[in-house]
Amino acid sequence: MSQPDLIAIDEEKEFDDIGSYNHSLVQGNLAYLLRQAGKYSVFIELSLDTSSLDKEDFPYITNELIPDICLYPKRTTLPYDILRVTEMPLLAIEVISPRQGSLGLIEKFRAYFALGVTSCWLVDPALNIVAVYSSPTEHRIFAEGVVLDEQLSIEIPLAGIFE
Repeated sequence: MSQPDLIAIDEEKEFDDIGSYNHSLVQGNLAYLLRQAGKYSVFIELSLDTSSLDKEDFPYITNELIPDICLYPKRTTLPYDILRVTEMPLLAIEVISPRQGSLGLIEKFRAYFALGVTSCWLVDPALNIVAVYSSPTEHRIFAEGVVLDEQLSIEIPLAGIFE
């Protein structure tokens, strides 16, 4: 394979993960709604250290994962910065991009749970649904009313996410 083909493949892979208008709007709406709960700090695209994962069980996961949104107990800014966080969040949220498939995101959820994340949400702006995962194999899908995460006692209006 020639060098230009490698560059084209890399650009295509990166393009698959690029957000869009709806992705960005939903991400912002979710961050706002979750922040309103008052007991959490909301982080957008925070780099999580996954170097402790067994690479045999997770061969496609690099040394970091970057969820669209993650939640921690209430925090304040630090006098220094952290580039890759080792403490896992309570909640990791992935918003599906237009060219992204859900299977890769489910693999990320397996990794999040293995790292100690309590809950994961898969948000689909094209279908206006939220799937709340309490484990890699157990989830509830919300298509109307409120999104309820029983693990974290979070309840937010579904309409607020997609408006």
